[in-house]
Amino acid sequence: MIRVVLPAHLRKLARVGREVALEVDRAPTLGAVLDALEAAYPVLRGTIRDQLTHRRRPFVRFYACEEDWSDVTADTLLPAAVGAGDEPLLVVGAMSGG
Repeated sequence: MIRVVLPAHLRKLARVGREVALEVDRAPTLGAVLDALEAAYPVLRGTIRDQLTHRRRPFVRFYACEEDWSDVTADTLLPAAVGAGDEPLLVVGAMSGG
C-alpha cells in the first residue's frame, strides 16, 4: 500500500481523511500513484493534473522523503520508502499572492 497525504481542499472534495492508502498494481512511479488515486477517487480527476496532458497543475506540488518531486516525469520511480508504505507521498497545494 502506498500512502498519500492530501491537502485540505482535496480531502474535502474527496470526502477522505488526511491520508489515503492506495493499492498500486505496477511499479510505484509518480504517474502510477496518481492514476491509482484518480481511479479510487474519480472526483479528483483534473484537480491534481490536467486530464488530457497529465501535467501537474501549477499550484500543486509533490514531496517524498523530504524532497521536492514536483518536476519529475510521471514514469520516475518513487523512493523505496514510499513504495513500501513507510513514508507518504505528499500532495501540497501551493499558495501565491502578494
